Amino acid sequence: MLDLDPAAQEVIRLVGGVTDEQLTHPTPSTDVSVAALLDHLLGLSLAFTWAARKSGGDGPGSSAPPPPASADNLDPQWRTLLPRRLGELVEAWRQPEAWTGMTTAGGVTLPAEVMGVVALDELVLHGWDLARATRQSFHCDPASTEAVLAFTAESAKPEQAAGREGLFGPVVPVPADAPPLDRALGFAGRDPGWTAPS
Repeated sequence: MLDLDPAAQEVIRLVGGVTDEQLTHPTPSTDVSVAALLDHLLGLSLAFTWAARKSGGDGPGSSAPPPPASADNLDPQWRTLLPRRLGELVEAWRQPEAWTGMTTAGGVTLPAEVMGVVALDELVLHGWDLARATRQSFHCDPASTEAVLAFTAESAKPEQAAGREGLFGPVVPVPADAPPLDRALGFAGRDPGWTAPS
């Protein structure tokens, strides 16, 4: 079992620093604005909570793939709604049964122990995206960094190319002696040096 709380708390901290003016700003993800990223975070927090509870649902946690994240769909109450959903996500994955059996999120079925790592990976990577897009600092605790690096390094292997489709972009070369988080970002198709346009 991994504790998703440190990564979730970092996202919550970052959400508190987002201004209305930044909602239209670009993020490290191509063609995704800050508002669309926040909409995605709202959706994935529900999807992975349902996955932990194995409860399905009509939205992102159902058997159907989720709709694309959209700035137009961002809930007006996102500042209070997202922290609440992230808290529910953390609590759901603190239950031992969340990590057993098979479960589904966003139309993908995986062993629950793998799905929990995917949930953590989403929090860390999109937390970093949000931090860079809004010019805030980003901190990832060592345990989360280690788990995400292992997951993204595995996904970057040539034989995993099909599984990367729609999840990560092409691998970005990063020096082997770079910090672990930078290496994880590169494996996930992100440039660790990306900065928001001034």
